[in-house]
Amino acid sequence: MSANRPAAVVVLAAGEGTRMKSAKPKVMHDICGRSLVGHVVAASRSLDPEHLVVVVGHGREQVTAHLAEIDAGVRTAVQHEQNGTGHAVRMGLEELSDSGVALDGTVVVTCGDTPLLTGETLQALADTHAADGNAVTVLTAQVPDSTGYGRIVRDADSGAVTDIVEHKDATEAQRAISEINSGVFAFDARLLVDALGKVRTDNSQGEEYLTDVLGILRSSGHRVGASVAGDHQEILGINNRVQLAEARRLLNGRLLERAMLAGVTVVDPASVLLDVTVSYEQDVTVLPGTQLTGSTHLAAGCEVGPNSQLADTVVGAGASVGNTVSQGAEIGAGAKVGPYTYLRPGTRLGAGAKAGSFVEVKNAEIGEGTKVPHLSYVGDASIGDHSNIGAASVFVNYDGVNKHRTTIGSHCRTGADNMFVAPVTVGDGAYTAAGSVITKDVPAGSLAVARGQQRNIAGWVARKRPGSAAARAAAGAGEAGDAERGEGD
Repeated sequence: MSANRPAAVVVLAAGEGTRMKSAKPKVMHDICGRSLVGHVVAASRSLDPEHLVVVVGHGREQVTAHLAEIDAGVRTAVQHEQNGTGHAVRMGLEELSDSGVALDGTVVVTCGDTPLLTGETLQALADTHAADGNAVTVLTAQVPDSTGYGRIVRDADSGAVTDIVEHKDATEAQRAISEINSGVFAFDARLLVDALGKVRTDNSQGEEYLTDVLGILRSSGHRVGASVAGDHQEILGINNRVQLAEARRLLNGRLLERAMLAGVTVVDPASVLLDVTVSYEQDVTVLPGTQLTGSTHLAAGCEVGPNSQLADTVVGAGASVGNTVSQGAEIGAGAKVGPYTYLRPGTRLGAGAKAGSFVEVKNAEIGEGTKVPHLSYVGDASIGDHSNIGAASVFVNYDGVNKHRTTIGSHCRTGADNMFVAPVTVGDGAYTAAGSVITKDVPAGSLAVARGQQRNIAGWVARKRPGSAAARAAAGAGEAGDAERGEGD
């Protein structure tokens, strides 16, 4: 835990975000496996603050429910009317004071739409605030193009911040300044509470501006300082879907770089997408066109891709998964999956097992070394070790009302084009004949044949399809056969 543990972090997430053109609150939009506000909460939580408050407003029912799911320790404060950032912070602090919390120390204020902001940068802000003895410390960034941003004006001698000038109000000299305001601050808690009570609304918007607190504190003789973010892209806010996509690209690049530095080979980073919650071990290979989401974990030496989507899937050491969609599956060490395979929730493949081309598996355990090579559906089933399921097999698990389960033992060999009508059990070492519909249990070591006897009706084509191509071919085959037997003219 840092010695500069904040008394509170206040996250401002009350805005509607009209430029997103969405029925969903802006901060609920997702990138790389977390909502925008979820990224900010995670970064804020890394500071281990005594209190973490998110100020909600537009769509507050949705946002509050979401926050309860991702972090049960988050408190929410409601800004019923969006009366400015100063007003929003005041709502957050009143939520704490109404609960009997007397803040003493540092209050960090950040925005709910800055998903690239890291906990390390927030901690550096808190550390700078404490080290410099500031009343308020502004998180700033040096940007290549400062157009549209508020400029940070500093005292030439002390380096203290003397003003934040909006672009439209800046002089030519001030517009040349490349250091800009991020909208993220660290405050002395007691001074912040006092200053918020002095913020006026005599501006064009009639709102309480948080930035006015800086002038109030400075005019009272308190020092205003700055902490410069190491990467200016961290402070990017999201206002529309173009910016959302750009933030996703930047965050995905950060995640891929981290993975590659940790020993993962990513063959084509431009075509691979990762969630922040994906984990991996050394010597994993990720091939082009792959998306890894949720709680997916890749064990050492496995290969995933190309063109695969894995969500909440565990891939065992040395396994190979290609051209596959997988959701909530467990793939054992050395198993082989694909191409064109669909693994649905509840799928568990044992070590060295195989789910091959055009195979779908749902809520089923497939044992060690067992193979389902192609063109099959395995649903609600348990299959033992080292069995082989013939091509075009279907586990008929649904009777129109209820799902039923099929059990197939170890070292079984089931024929092609089998139907297993659940509930049914095939014992260890049993065989089933091709084309069988298995409706009864098969004892261990038995051969089950469940199909009609074949009957050939000679001359049927000539009688029923006279003059057809089939009839002519059959007649030609018959003449050829006669000639071979020496019975021709």
